[in-house]
Amino acid sequence: MGLFTRRRSERSRLAQVEEPGPGRTDDDHRAGASALWADGVGRVGTRSLQVLAILALVSVAVFALTRLTLVVIPVLIALVLAAAISPLVGLLRRRGMPSVVATAISLLTVVAILAGVVWLVTVAVANQWPTLRDQALDGFSQLQEYIQGLPFEITDEHIQSLQESALELLQSDAVGSGAIAGASQTFDFVAGLAIFVVVLFFFLKDGPQIWQFMLRPLEGARYERGQRIGESTVRTLGGYIRGTAIIAAVDAIFIGIGLAIVGVPLVIPLAVLVFLLAFIPLVGATLAGALAALVALVAVGPIQALVVVGIVVLVNQLEGNFLQPVVMARTLSLHPLVILVALTAGTVLAGLTGAVLAVPIAASIWGAIQVWDGPDLPARFARKKDREPA
Repeated sequence: MGLFTRRRSERSRLAQVEEPGPGRTDDDHRAGASALWADGVGRVGTRSLQVLAILALVSVAVFALTRLTLVVIPVLIALVLAAAISPLVGLLRRRGMPSVVATAISLLTVVAILAGVVWLVTVAVANQWPTLRDQALDGFSQLQEYIQGLPFEITDEHIQSLQESALELLQSDAVGSGAIAGASQTFDFVAGLAIFVVVLFFFLKDGPQIWQFMLRPLEGARYERGQRIGESTVRTLGGYIRGTAIIAAVDAIFIGIGLAIVGVPLVIPLAVLVFLLAFIPLVGATLAGALAALVALVAVGPIQALVVVGIVVLVNQLEGNFLQPVVMARTLSLHPLVILVALTAGTVLAGLTGAVLAVPIAASIWGAIQVWDGPDLPARFARKKDREPA
């Protein structure tokens, strides 16, 4: 009997909690229900729901951006280049030039520089291509002789079979479909280039006005925060691109001089390639060195290729230990692990373009966090604690 009596008393107590009696109000009932979320398990559940909601929102945003790469990528590239070129536009405006004229002169200057570089590369390749072709054929013949001298046997029939397989691949339907895909990519490239030029022009001409228009819904402290974020983003992106261009130019000049001394052909195209690959953090210098060493191996021999590798390693060490800390110290205050993760994520999402844009975007986000609560006051979660090691 005592067992049944206890169960009835428990049911009556639960009924009193669930149904507000004469002495209980609805506020008391809601307070009792909210108490379920006030303990440790409730707090973990609340945070878990918040994290899931944020992850879902980020996933939808990333999916939408990857579906709209034809628009998103040109706009991002235009934003980065506009931040880098904006000091030139500002200088011309301060000299009394109208905004349209200053923007046009800045764009034409950049286009003239790029056209000059392309012309130099084209002339160098056209003049040295016959010599490089003959050297490549000689190098291929030497490679065949080396293969034939290996302990295991690779006969001419094996080489002929590989050549026939490559010929069949070139004549297959996959190559035709690849050509169609290439034509589609060419169309996308032309359309993206047109979008990029137009967006870059308006970013340079009306960048501050565009940002002010986007900040119109904000008031008070939120408006001031938006102002700080905009200034920090432009400063970070512009500093990153200009600093990387300086470092890349130094790498290209010194490596190009080394290649010329060694006697490697196509010095100017290889130097331009070193300059371009320097915009890919961590791995760009390695790729440039490998390509330069490969050309040296084919063109002039293995000893010269080893010398080229030594030159590339020496230049990269000097750049990493002396030049980069001076040029990029205030612009790129990211840990190498963060750079690696951002680089990997950008490459997975957008290929080579994502690899180039991932690090400056990550740096601009971190820069916005650093001015979230004030010009020199980061967001609360990013503030350094007094007890942290230096």
